[in-house]
Amino acid sequence: MSGRAIIPPSPSRQAKFHLLVAARKSWLMDALTEALNTADPNLVKSQLSTYVPADAQKALAAAGIRDEHMFPVPTVLEAKPTLIGYYRLLLGIPQKSFYKGGTGMGQFKAMEARGLLNPAHRPDLEGFCAAMAESLAGLLRQMAPTISKRDVVEMPLLTLGSQFQGGNNNVIGKQATIDVFLAVAELVKEYIVSRDQRRIIVKNASGRNVIIALATDPDIRIQEEFDELRNKVAIEIKGGTDVSNAHNRAGEAEKSHQKAKKDGFRDYWTIISKAGLNVEKLRAESPTTNDWFDVAQVLARAGADWDMFKSRFSDAAGIPLR
Repeated sequence: MSGRAIIPPSPSRQAKFHLLVAARKSWLMDALTEALNTADPNLVKSQLSTYVPADAQKALAAAGIRDEHMFPVPTVLEAKPTLIGYYRLLLGIPQKSFYKGGTGMGQFKAMEARGLLNPAHRPDLEGFCAAMAESLAGLLRQMAPTISKRDVVEMPLLTLGSQFQGGNNNVIGKQATIDVFLAVAELVKEYIVSRDQRRIIVKNASGRNVIIALATDPDIRIQEEFDELRNKVAIEIKGGTDVSNAHNRAGEAEKSHQKAKKDGFRDYWTIISKAGLNVEKLRAESPTTNDWFDVAQVLARAGADWDMFKSRFSDAAGIPLR
């Protein structure tokens, strides 16, 4: 042995795994499977026959791959608007290039980024499916006959990886906030009476409107309409995963919650990466926080913290949740 010190690389770049957890629910195969479980299978089949070229259907059948795993149809995109991103990633196109002016794709950006599909101003999903079918059929022809199910599952990860690595901490934090907002939107979808890119209005069990909105301080606010608008819950979301900086993130959450307290909010929640951390120490950094939830569990919609988040959210909003 030379005695020379071997310094291991930091895991901090790869530790942003909660971005992948969120992507599974929005842009990857998990999201597609969920949409297919809710879409009308007969309508899916009928639309596939419209958009998928005959030679592509034969190639996919020979490989044992379902047509909808590679080709979009309107009914699936209506069931899960964020799946615009799944088909974009299949082609390996970064968001900036995909949505730039002149491509005609800008009208679909809110669907991918925020899961928003406004029936009153519905984008041209038929045109999207026809255009994407042309490009995806070209990709399939280049890969046949060696294409496999595994290829289709893993190809989106090639582009997704560079997309994640290219994001700085500020971008990562904003994305985590949007992903939590999407998780909440799915949670209350049966009760939504109106929605735009930054605000959801739901009708609770008492017949009152509850407003769930993206903001700045706090990141997400929950308000309820009585005779006047009452501030109920302030939610701070910290997307970073660097353990050494966790207490700074908790301190930032405390500053925001102090502002929310002055504005009359009653509850203060912080969603943060709890992996490898002592929650008691976090509480010391943000004593105003009533509840702490692990960001990865909230984005995965699974785990004890997600179950607790649903329970607390149900109580705060007055909405019965399954």
